[in-house]
Amino acid sequence: MKHVASISLERLRAKGTGALIAGLLVAISSLASGSVSYAQNYPSKPIRVVVPFPPGGATDIIAREMTQRLASTHRWTFVVENRPGAGGGLGVDAVAKAAADGYTLLLGQTSNLAINPSLYAKLPYDPLRDLAPIVSVATAPMVIVVPAASPYKSLSDLLATAKVAPDSVSFASSGNGSLGHLTGQQLQTTAKVRLRHIPYKGASQALIDVISGTVDSYFTSVPSVRQAIRNGRLRALAVTASSRAVDLPEAPTMAEAGFGNFEANTWFGLLASAGTPEAIVKMLSAAVNDALKQPELRARLAAEGATATGGSPEQFTETIRSDITRWAVAVREAGATIE
Repeated sequence: MKHVASISLERLRAKGTGALIAGLLVAISSLASGSVSYAQNYPSKPIRVVVPFPPGGATDIIAREMTQRLASTHRWTFVVENRPGAGGGLGVDAVAKAAADGYTLLLGQTSNLAINPSLYAKLPYDPLRDLAPIVSVATAPMVIVVPAASPYKSLSDLLATAKVAPDSVSFASSGNGSLGHLTGQQLQTTAKVRLRHIPYKGASQALIDVISGTVDSYFTSVPSVRQAIRNGRLRALAVTASSRAVDLPEAPTMAEAGFGNFEANTWFGLLASAGTPEAIVKMLSAAVNDALKQPELRARLAAEGATATGGSPEQFTETIRSDITRWAVAVREAGATIE
């Protein structure tokens, strides 16, 4: 829906600069009031939230927890749609090209918003130009896990084998250039070892293969594997955070495992198409921030190994901007690129 203010610029110019400025102010006021009016009737139909990964991964889990809480509080209807592919790029691009009306949203994260811009030679979207950041939802550390029956009881055990026999130890990630991949690459550089990378098209199949022992280890976010760790099917060797994860107190930090200053957290956030009315962006941001203050949602996120964040659209924009710069360095050092 678009609001258009009709003004004859030629007629206003003929009346002088003062009339021209006044007319432009009227036009701007008309557009602003139209945006507010549109937001007052929002939402009048289901809101689609695109998850750019398969079901079962951290992004999917957080999207469903968040939308369930919003639906319960506001009586809004949400449809979570999984659109995996191209490291999350297919789903992000779909939202970037969707109508800017607030009815198609994205639950994006570090890989597809901050890493893909440096990883892909021809990325069809620009996160800061084609999307409107709404709010940061959660953050979670990465974790290195192995099958429960694995001979590796610690990260030192795994790296010792890799040092003696390069490429003999495999690690899974949710895709080339994903945060899991770059975390593994960063560890190889730091520990001076060579691991064999096995990229997947999402978290679900990677999880199945690491539990079965097909892959030796898995570098992923805590929410993706938290339940498997709790059920005793996986063993956590370390978390990539400055302090131990509340829900995984048994897993040492990278510093405790002998690698100080090694951090690689992933964040998750809600975005809309660029050009979405500011009133709707602010409404959604306020609603999510309120939801993230509720003990029930915070507890649900914590149970999955994630920490509720929140904040303004401007703060989330700055997070994306700064991490694009940060991960560009990691991608370059890894020599990773996708045509």
